Amino acid sequence: MKQQHATKAETIAKPEAVAPRTRSRGIRKAKFRLGQVVRHRHYPFRGIIFDVDPIFNSSEEWWQSIPARIRPRKNQPFYHLLAENEETEYVAYVSEQNLVPDTSRTPLRHPQVSELFTKQRNGGYRAIVQSH
Repeated sequence: MKQQHATKAETIAKPEAVAPRTRSRGIRKAKFRLGQVVRHRHYPFRGIIFDVDPIFNSSEEWWQSIPARIRPRKNQPFYHLLAENEETEYVAYVSEQNLVPDTSRTPLRHPQVSELFTKQRNGGYRAIVQSH
């Protein structure tokens, strides 16, 4: 049988792939959910969550590049965001401690949002189910 690898969109679309995190082995439950719009606590950007790691999953070099005063703990959820600021759109990787809910209800302009999410009547976003 040929092994298939899921894309980010497929991972988002499968609820079982994003089950809540548990406190076992020091991993705590994620505070934010896929499709939630959040903003950074210290920097002027916001974005929509499209993936979550239960703990830090990037390079030591990247972690050390964060200013010490706001450098996050590694043993917490880290979120992948389709992010935007006043100037540009990009992908960001942000710790839970540095995120807060964005309650502005301002529509996101990131060009990939419509590839992964549909806008709901209540202003929220829902993952698009990918079928193959």
